[in-house]
Amino acid sequence: MSKKKRKYYTVWKGHRTGIFESWKDCKAQIDNYEGAQYKSFETFEAAKKAYNGSYKDYVGKAKKFSSSLSTEQLKKIGTPNYNSISVDAASSGNPGIMEYRGVDTKSKKQLFIQGPFEEGTNNIGEFLALVHGLAFLKKNNSDRIIYTDSRTAISWIKKKTCNTKLERNEKNKAVFQLVDRAVAWLKANTYKTTIVKWETKAWGEIPADFGRK
Repeated sequence: MSKKKRKYYTVWKGHRTGIFESWKDCKAQIDNYEGAQYKSFETFEAAKKAYNGSYKDYVGKAKKFSSSLSTEQLKKIGTPNYNSISVDAASSGNPGIMEYRGVDTKSKKQLFIQGPFEEGTNNIGEFLALVHGLAFLKKNNSDRIIYTDSRTAISWIKKKTCNTKLERNEKNKAVFQLVDRAVAWLKANTYKTTIVKWETKAWGEIPADFGRK
């Protein structure tokens, strides 16, 4: 059995900042800290370099991407519509610490962010991000479309429900308060925004990706 690789965790914003040698220690710094900034690295040297640099240089940056699809397939899919916003979520565990955000697809400028929350799932985060995006665009009377890379979230939006199997408890109370608000918004509002599946295989990670993979 192969030995699990050790990771180092850089925390730029949290209860305490610095470099931590276990996820448990990192988690303690970001739990219930609004706007926490953190990322894992393979070596201590990389984590230290990142800590002495800027969070924005390490999280949310698109990696070099080369599609494995054929030229014909890429031609059929086309290019992204940049008159749009993109939403995504990140969850450290399932369930685990969860957050979500929305960005301008072209510039990647962050438009909104929520979390990190103590307990949630990636599917819940994707759902909340999508509803938040719909409400954001409606409030601003925008004709932009919205991209998500989650088919599950699209399905839940169509059904106007969050079909999660996660059970409610004290740890995820804040998340389910948002879920209840999101479901109520969907049932009370209409919208003209077109929801589009982001073509990851053709375009790479969605611009709202947190870049922690």
